[in-house]
Amino acid sequence: MNLRLFLSAAAVAAVSSTMAACAPPYDPKAARTDETAPGGARDAGIEAVRDNITRVLPQVARDDVRRTEAPGLYEIQQGTQFAYVTADGRYLIEGDLVDVLTGDSLTENKRKSVRIARLAELGEENMIVFKPQNADAEHMVTVFTDIDCGYCRKLHREIEEYNKRGIGIRYVFYPRTGPKSESFRKAEAVWCAEDRKQALTLAKQGAPVDGPADCPNPVAREFELGGELGLRGTPMLVLPDGEVVNGYVPAAALAERLNERGRG
Repeated sequence: MNLRLFLSAAAVAAVSSTMAACAPPYDPKAARTDETAPGGARDAGIEAVRDNITRVLPQVARDDVRRTEAPGLYEIQQGTQFAYVTADGRYLIEGDLVDVLTGDSLTENKRKSVRIARLAELGEENMIVFKPQNADAEHMVTVFTDIDCGYCRKLHREIEEYNKRGIGIRYVFYPRTGPKSESFRKAEAVWCAEDRKQALTLAKQGAPVDGPADCPNPVAREFELGGELGLRGTPMLVLPDGEVVNGYVPAAALAERLNERGRG
């Protein structure tokens, strides 16, 4: 989490709008089971803590302040970024909250949930999907891809091998050079093609990407989503449980990793 965004008064408006756009995708009832007193009344304790924290950090929305498993620490969230703050709002900790008895990163587990929810909101209908023929995929992996990224092309050259090993690949566009760039135009043109899968394969082989690029398409939305999920480079793989793997992984190695976790 960018600490300066929380502490700079000049960033209040920007952070507020960003956090509104990245509202936590949790079930409200599940998210607040520890915030209600018997009979359903609001827990005055958490409300008092929210009063303290939002007084010191006015850019933080009240509902973005939650209890944690660690007594005395409260969680604040911005997209997939988390920080922890004391009840008086004075001390803020950047970093993951880890249960040292189990070794689990409680923060990363929440990030995984956010990623899964945000991809579900995007919907598979807004992805280009390569699934095994004549069989259901045992594992569906979402890949943020850039047509002009060398390792993205390397991954796609193995698409049949991934599919043979029971791995379906769901492509989401992330042109690293950003809007109005040639890579961005190529992504839009691929989406506008009559056969998107063939167009994507040819584009990743280096063939010219012609055709219209002005049809309704999800490229801009997917580019923004990559930023919200903390993407730093392509390809970025999101595994079925929400874990992120940065960079190319050979089909055999990815299959072994996924099979160890079971179907998903």
